[in-house]
Amino acid sequence: MAKPEKATAVAELTEEFRTSSAAVLTEYRGLTVAELKELRRSLGADTSYAVVKNTLTRIAAREAGVAAFDDLLQGPSAIAFVKGDPVEAAKGLRDFAKAHPLLVIKGGVMEGKALAPDEIRKLADLESREVLLARLAGALQASLQNAVSLFAAPLSQAARTIEALRQKAEADPSILRGGAGEPAPAAAPEAVTGTDETGTDETGTDETSTDETSTDQPAG
Repeated sequence: MAKPEKATAVAELTEEFRTSSAAVLTEYRGLTVAELKELRRSLGADTSYAVVKNTLTRIAAREAGVAAFDDLLQGPSAIAFVKGDPVEAAKGLRDFAKAHPLLVIKGGVMEGKALAPDEIRKLADLESREVLLARLAGALQASLQNAVSLFAAPLSQAARTIEALRQKAEADPSILRGGAGEPAPAAAPEAVTGTDETGTDETGTDETSTDETSTDQPAG
């Protein structure tokens, strides 16, 4: 491979590492071209599967800050670059490897963390993102229904209580004045002060203490 071609290949691989949420290194020794096509289809549209050269891949991985493959790039190598759900890609690789033992999963990297083959198989055992989202949506819907039932019950009880009080008040209006069927106590009479019509106050004292003609007229 000419130097410009190598530089282009390294740049492309570096970009794949940087833009992928995960990458899985495999050895495909003994697999036919038809089987490799089958593997690519099984991984889905969000995962690409590329046969790579070890030397160029090592350079590209280092440029992308990926050190997980340094000691694994030996023999015929191919990498699954995952752009979508890593769980779905791991399931595809695991299931294909079960049917085709010549595919060897050597290791991987996900969000900068190195993954051993066992960890990739454990990742494949997890629920996919779509399944988890569906379960979450179902759980939220159930929670909302429970909340509606929880709030509806007290409200209906309160409505029945208010209606019962309204009917009782119509039958016995005194409830509105004094409480549960008992009339409100009458107000105490207010004290009356002042004078009566005859000119005497409440103590019987006359308004005037002297007669208007108390002085005699002088003699002629």
